[in-house]
Amino acid sequence: MSQQSQQSQQETDQPVDGEFIVDTEDCEARELAHRERGTSRPITVVGNPVLHRECKDVTSFDDELAQLIDDMFASQHTAEGVGLAANQIGVDLKVFVYDCMDDEGVRHVGTVCNPVLEDLPADRRILDDSNEGCLSVPTAYAALARPDYAVVSGQDAQGNPIRVQGTGYFARCLQHETDHLYGRLYIDRLSKRERKDALRQMEEGTPRYPVVAND
Repeated sequence: MSQQSQQSQQETDQPVDGEFIVDTEDCEARELAHRERGTSRPITVVGNPVLHRECKDVTSFDDELAQLIDDMFASQHTAEGVGLAANQIGVDLKVFVYDCMDDEGVRHVGTVCNPVLEDLPADRRILDDSNEGCLSVPTAYAALARPDYAVVSGQDAQGNPIRVQGTGYFARCLQHETDHLYGRLYIDRLSKRERKDALRQMEEGTPRYPVVAND
């Protein structure tokens, strides 16, 4: 996810089942370690087939996955994003990374494999219609109503079960990145007119980071 015009808990301290990970500690050091090991890759943009289909489940929690995650953090940093899904760098796997502030200014850094958005009780479905952007739809923004609270369950880079919760902007990020891995861009949730306007913004703008051209 792009910034608006605006690993989780320590690997050695996994949460008990049902608890939420702590992704707010040592954020700067953890993010820096990932991207120093990684190589930045260009971003795939709307129209690329890998963005428009459900990705494959992560089944191997190995060194290759660890390197992918490092590359994703490096790519996210280059693009100045707050979240990045694997298919946004052309990899057909259900994994996303994030480095995102919530509305209280608290930084969250982590990785989720095989994410599933949990259903919210009715009293937690308070909609926020703030602007949303996407690294795969560069230079475009549109208002999109999403719940201002989100819970994602999945696995960490070692395959351990995790749950992540977010509020405000971070909740939007969790929903946005999970959508990516099921083949849905944020513009797919817009009306036809709003989608057309977002694509026009993209056509008229110039990305500030390397992208993969669609042939």
